[in-house]
Amino acid sequence: MVAAGGPTVVVSVHDVAPATTVQTERWLADLDSLGINASLLVIPGPWRGAELGDAPELAQQLAGRVDRGDEIVLHGWTHTAGPEGSRARRLVGRAVARGAAEFAALAPLQAADRLEQGRAALAAAGLTAVGFTPPGWLASPGTVAALRTASFEYVTVHRGLFDLRTGRRFRAFALSHRPGGAGEGTGAALMRAWARRGAGRGALVRVALHPDDLSRPQLRDTTLWAIEHLLGAGARAVTYGQLAATVQ
Repeated sequence: MVAAGGPTVVVSVHDVAPATTVQTERWLADLDSLGINASLLVIPGPWRGAELGDAPELAQQLAGRVDRGDEIVLHGWTHTAGPEGSRARRLVGRAVARGAAEFAALAPLQAADRLEQGRAALAAAGLTAVGFTPPGWLASPGTVAALRTASFEYVTVHRGLFDLRTGRRFRAFALSHRPGGAGEGTGAALMRAWARRGAGRGALVRVALHPDDLSRPQLRDTTLWAIEHLLGAGARAVTYGQLAATVQ
């Protein structure tokens, strides 16, 4: 378990799937060079042309990462929003998650079905997950109910981590980029600013790495600077699962 006190950083690698193997390996090489573990957010279902069951070599690689201290987190089933929910909710999902808000408007039974498919695909690959990060960090109340029923231990959203067993909340905004968007520069500046702020205040900081970030070398540089700045300030790097086990 993780002791309380001092800055803490959680680094998550998003959209881990056969279609993003090259980008995932690049991020993992960067994290290995910094000597830290990460939470690996896996999309096990069909996404961008393939699913985890089609890539036994990726499953083997992920199992090896777990042996080294990384954590597997379920990151949806298809990572693609469907027609569920009101028009307003769908519009919010498109604006916030760029069409990836798969769990933003699901009823409990709908969410339970996708969670079951995701866990079954992970199990078939020899992997397990006790945590869930909804695509776009958007989870409907029905999704949260289904997660509890399925005995998931925690769920992460944009504003922090929620322990489904105890009701405890860890508040920390997820720092990430929006490559190619109008706010790309602003987002990068905010990542640097919040890394400085978190290091100075001994706070919890979450840094999210996405495969598309690597299309912009300056975004990779900003991300690595933020992580290195936190580590230089004495931050402990933990996974989400370790964070959920923190004693305060």
